[in-house]
Amino acid sequence: MADLWGGEPRLHQGLSRRFYHRYRADLPDSLEVGRVITDPGTARLSAVLFDFGGTLDADGVAWKERFFRLWCEEAGAVAPERFAPAFYAADDAVVGAVPPTLSFRETVRRITQGIAREMGAADSALVERVAARFVEEAVERLRASALVLDQLSRRYRLGIVSNFYGNLSSVCEEVGLSPLLAVMVDSACVGCVKPDPRIFQAALTGLNAKPEQAVFIGDSLPRDMAGAKGIGMPHIWLTPETTPAEKPCCTGDRVIHALEELRHVL
Repeated sequence: MADLWGGEPRLHQGLSRRFYHRYRADLPDSLEVGRVITDPGTARLSAVLFDFGGTLDADGVAWKERFFRLWCEEAGAVAPERFAPAFYAADDAVVGAVPPTLSFRETVRRITQGIAREMGAADSALVERVAARFVEEAVERLRASALVLDQLSRRYRLGIVSNFYGNLSSVCEEVGLSPLLAVMVDSACVGCVKPDPRIFQAALTGLNAKPEQAVFIGDSLPRDMAGAKGIGMPHIWLTPETTPAEKPCCTGDRVIHALEELRHVL
């Protein structure tokens, strides 16, 4: 990220996912930029940007929900209201506090350790089981996502914009995505988080693209979709078919239930 910011990456204090809603972009209610027009004569898309967690490593399921499911399966049922604060605290402890070369497996392990600590579960074997299953499921999905990105990379420049921990670049290299990406923007390296338009602009600058020349794919309405909307970028919402009745943020938004659908959408 040094090329984008003219210096060394800037770290910031961990920003809890609990408080992301306080940092929404200033979004005019009348802005309607969601529909993706795929006719080359009317849409000049040159770039495709992705979220990482919940998008490339799962078909629309956020990390908190996946950790919660695995924790309940391995440790026994627990109320979501009890688990959520434990996850957020564990997540906060990792944001911006890890070496840039930390592996994906170790990142997940540290978060799992934090969850166990917050839940009062002094069971190292439990931590290893939950972390191993999380990584196994994520890596399997990332392999499938890489095939989709490989196909898209023949027509578009690709990038990632992620509220991550400071080691996104290393993680992408580890899981085999780096050769397919022209830009990777990690919130812990640039000092702002989605939905702040500046983090999206960092990626667009790296791609030498205007907002209307790119499309953003993500799983979070308040962070991914609202953030892309705030900068005037078309966007596609990735969400499980079992998602409760939530509406896209813009009239005409594309909604997909698996990343593979992009092969036919773009």
